[in-house]
Amino acid sequence: MESNKQCDCKGKRTCLLCEDSLNKKSTDWYALFKDLDSYVYCWMCKKIFKGWDVVSSCDEHKTLEEGKKFTGLYIHPNFLTPDESNKVVETVDSAEWDLSQSGRRKKNFGPKINFKKKKLRHEFFTGFFESTEFVRNKLVTVDFLNDFKVVEECFLEYERARGSHIEPHIDDCWIWGERIVTVNTIGEAVLCLTKHFPTYPKQYNIDCMEDYKEGLIGELEDEISDDVLIRIKMPANSLLVMYGAVRYQYEHSVLREDVEGRRVCIAYREFTKPYDHLVKHFNNSL
Repeated sequence: MESNKQCDCKGKRTCLLCEDSLNKKSTDWYALFKDLDSYVYCWMCKKIFKGWDVVSSCDEHKTLEEGKKFTGLYIHPNFLTPDESNKVVETVDSAEWDLSQSGRRKKNFGPKINFKKKKLRHEFFTGFFESTEFVRNKLVTVDFLNDFKVVEECFLEYERARGSHIEPHIDDCWIWGERIVTVNTIGEAVLCLTKHFPTYPKQYNIDCMEDYKEGLIGELEDEISDDVLIRIKMPANSLLVMYGAVRYQYEHSVLREDVEGRRVCIAYREFTKPYDHLVKHFNNSL
């Protein structure tokens, strides 16, 4: 398969680099999403309001129609201080970034996983960054995450100049637990939620959720509109957690048009209940 050494895009995945040099055609998610019935989420009142432009507080949606209650998101706007965020970025920049798909770069610490074969190997894990231990410790000071056990720490870099984005998807449901945690350090972006339409049986191993459904923290929705789009602001220094319906019934994505300059975030994951006994292998630092 033809490739571009400046990126790691494969198959239908593209970024501005390979679209230009290899003339690859990209999916215009922005245009597709613009045709949907769009709402914006307010973390303060935990409601969604008709509109496209994201809001930071209740003051910014006073002129909009009455909102609807929306669950499955936990947001802490100033989880990190600017100095703490800069420390995280300096740490990961001092290491070598790995190329990823769709214009992103990453640095990943955690188990090696084959999602299709449902196999996990922990013996290659050598530890998390010691200099970001303060972030992991800070997570459990949040009541909603006081029992959260980090088993994967994934640093992600988005650059508007590269057309960085992530296409609609659901994180694997066989091994990754209910709470999907994102710590935003520098840069801003918007999280988009759209209804999940399975394209093949057992996509994302979502059938595995039935094995632990009774123990979920968040509620699932009885019905989701086919053409709904929910947009959530992700400011610098903030914490965002997806759970319940947002985790399992919506696909999440980040449009390249919603990335401002350079964005660096950390994705944290926990195991599903059946694999909690493996947590002991992922508690040391480099």
